[in-house]
Amino acid sequence: MVWAPEPASRRPLNAARPAPAASDEEVTASVFGRLVSCAEQPSLTVLRTLESSPRGLDEREAQDRLLRYGEGGTARPGVRSRRVLRVAAAPFVLVLLLLSIVTALAGDLRGAALVCALAVVSGALRLHQERRSDRAAAALRTTATMTATVVRRAGPSAEPVAREVPVEQVVPGDIVQLHPGDVVPADLRLLSSSDLRIDQAVLSGESFPAGKHATWTAPPEPPEPGSDLFGHPRVCFMGTTVVSGSGRAVAVATGSDTCFGATSRDLASGRLETAFERGVRAVSWALVGVTLAALPVVVTVTGVLRGDWAQALLLAIAVAVAATPEMLPLVVTALLARGVRGLARRDVIVKRLAAVHNLGAMDTLCLDKTGTLTEERVSLVCHLDPAGRPDPEVLRWARANALWSVELAGHLIGDPIDEALLQDDADDSASAEWAGVDAIPFDFTRRRATVLLRRDRPAPGGAPSGVLVTKGSVEEVLASCDRVRTGDGERLLEAAERRRLLELGDQWAGDGVRLLAVATAERDLAGRPLGPADEERLTFLGFVGFRDLLEPAVVPAVRALQRGGLRLVMITGDHPLVARRICRDAGIPASRVVLGHELAGLDDGAVAGLAASGAAFARIGPPQKARIVRALKGAGRTVGYLGDGVNDAPALRAADVGISISDAPDLVRASSDVILVRKDLRVLEQAVLAGRRTFANTAKYIKIALTSNFGNVVSMLAAGVMLPFLPMLPLQILVQNICFDLSQLALVYDRVDDSEIRAPRTFDRSDLARFVACLGALFDLTAFGLFWWVLHAHGGAAGQALFHSGWFAENLVAQGLTMALLRGRGRGAPRPAAAVLAAAGALGLAGLLLPFSPVAGLLGLAPLPVAAFPLLAAVMVAYALATVVVRRVYQNVTGRWL
Repeated sequence: MVWAPEPASRRPLNAARPAPAASDEEVTASVFGRLVSCAEQPSLTVLRTLESSPRGLDEREAQDRLLRYGEGGTARPGVRSRRVLRVAAAPFVLVLLLLSIVTALAGDLRGAALVCALAVVSGALRLHQERRSDRAAAALRTTATMTATVVRRAGPSAEPVAREVPVEQVVPGDIVQLHPGDVVPADLRLLSSSDLRIDQAVLSGESFPAGKHATWTAPPEPPEPGSDLFGHPRVCFMGTTVVSGSGRAVAVATGSDTCFGATSRDLASGRLETAFERGVRAVSWALVGVTLAALPVVVTVTGVLRGDWAQALLLAIAVAVAATPEMLPLVVTALLARGVRGLARRDVIVKRLAAVHNLGAMDTLCLDKTGTLTEERVSLVCHLDPAGRPDPEVLRWARANALWSVELAGHLIGDPIDEALLQDDADDSASAEWAGVDAIPFDFTRRRATVLLRRDRPAPGGAPSGVLVTKGSVEEVLASCDRVRTGDGERLLEAAERRRLLELGDQWAGDGVRLLAVATAERDLAGRPLGPADEERLTFLGFVGFRDLLEPAVVPAVRALQRGGLRLVMITGDHPLVARRICRDAGIPASRVVLGHELAGLDDGAVAGLAASGAAFARIGPPQKARIVRALKGAGRTVGYLGDGVNDAPALRAADVGISISDAPDLVRASSDVILVRKDLRVLEQAVLAGRRTFANTAKYIKIALTSNFGNVVSMLAAGVMLPFLPMLPLQILVQNICFDLSQLALVYDRVDDSEIRAPRTFDRSDLARFVACLGALFDLTAFGLFWWVLHAHGGAAGQALFHSGWFAENLVAQGLTMALLRGRGRGAPRPAAAVLAAAGALGLAGLLLPFSPVAGLLGLAPLPVAAFPLLAAVMVAYALATVVVRRVYQNVTGRWL
């Protein structure tokens, strides 16, 4: 992508917002282009453009701009109304509402009200569970109010005064002061700076702080194609943190018009369809299609054969009721809700119920590097002499430089490099023997930091009383050296030796290690200030090396995820060499590293192909991360994304399941479906297995329910042709389905076969259709014939009631056996949970006892004669044997079960 600056505007960026119809990448490019346009102008020109001055805004003008542009906070996108609409528009709920309307039009108001109530209860349960998860996620939010230091005047002629204001009240044109520890409150254009370093990991993923300076040279060259989005030296981005140094800047964009805010605004545009939603939609519309196809056939056939079109319509409604698993939304919601509660016990907060399934269905996991695979700090990994051998003397002087750089600068927050050097420093000899006198802080022109130290005790033999210690870029430090220390002493630094030392630095960089050079020189203390001219004629001592530190649990967790069938894809904004090294250390395949600018000429299919071939991605911006995720989804993958930075928010929203950690920024947690309370990939591994267990039980329910309903539909169609009356009334079928579905709530507690959680799983329409066709209607027609022969002898209305009661009882007993026999693969499968056996028994008893209960009259049922029970027992035995045989044949032919 070409980040070319746009023409300078005479208005603040808030007054020139990108077109809302633009893509994520276009919005980000537009915002950044305007920032570059300001940064590429002289400071006074920028201030005139923003109608500000170095003295800051006066309070009245600041309040006017606050009213004109709005508060600068980035509001979280509202989700409550969208959530209600999403639940109401769920396919299963729509099926129930359609069925209730058809039932009401046929005159069965009681049945219609019952079906409608089921839809409402299902939706309410889903809303309740998601709101509970939201409250748990909200408990993780910090309550601290961030402030910024701005320079303002009480009136046009008053003197400027620095004051603290809430971040939300910073406006375009405000002069902002930056100090270590400050969070940048807006997108800023630097006016002046001193040793300013900004931690941009939250946006760019870079491990090391970015150097920022206000130096302006005209005419500047425009950014080159593929240049780093966040690398501009004169722009500080909202949401980043000042690590060291200080600065003075003017706010050019606030709130949702910043790069940070553009990401937040994009989140309000809605979430892409996930794997669970695709699966549910496919199953739901398949049910609707079967029902709609069956209705005209039933009406036409029975109406033509009998000439009774009213009864034909009633039979069609009965078939529709038989085909629809009325409590499917409620049971699936209950299964997912139990999965949510189980994950909460494993330190995982699930904000959306569908995320439980998506965790189990996930076959591709994209990961950011910083804060997820690595700790949020760098680690000291080596200290080498010029020959590349470990040398503790180099480390000693590097630590002395770090200690006095921090002490003399008076910074409460040190540079991450200095913090890494000083961590676990048990050798305090440098601070005991030497005292700091003066320092030249690191800057991004010299690319080194220097301290002047004084001996606490007089030097013997009139030796110089001080020593200069420099630490910094290998190239810059070597350029200041004329000698090199060796094991035999010191000697002149020849050109060949200089080239060898540079090549050594490149070799370590190829391994993901950043080398800094250390050099010293003895100096007499002349009482004058230390200056850059003193950084000459140094003696090169060696190197200290740093790199990102992997989280301790990463390697075993990565192996476990890979054994579970997940493909891991690294997507980071960091350097490609760092990305390759992290992949190697963590055990993530990385056949090649693809840079962000290389994606511009590729279509989504090619991008997905790169990820599938084992490529890692580096120097990737936020919109590109989301594009990679969308490309993988378009290729048929179920994609998860794990990240904890604001730059990850678009990808989290695009993924089937977005995963973040509890200490991630609020915007990131709002974009996520799952929040890990502990930053440990082993927690994610357990969450994936829990998701697979939940889906395994969900698949059991759907397959068993649809198998039973399919049998009912086939039997109803046959009976409609052969009998002069309805074999069962719509209300009887509805009550039967509800009893069956209520009993299947026990599957929430069922045990799961290990074979069902070894690999990702999701809805498979072809497997579902094959299962239902093979195992449905095994016995219903036989039972229909036997009941007709035995019970219809009474004839008339009483005979019809007996037939209804017999078939009603037989169906419920058979469905109890169905649940017990089809919930597992048979031999070798885990035993059914006690709750499942109890529910199956209770279902069978309900079928036998309801015809004798007080509600039998309301349902149109009659007590069964004694002769019906031996017949019922024979039919059930035959059904159980047939089911076991068909189950074995099905497993042998297909090689799978549920």
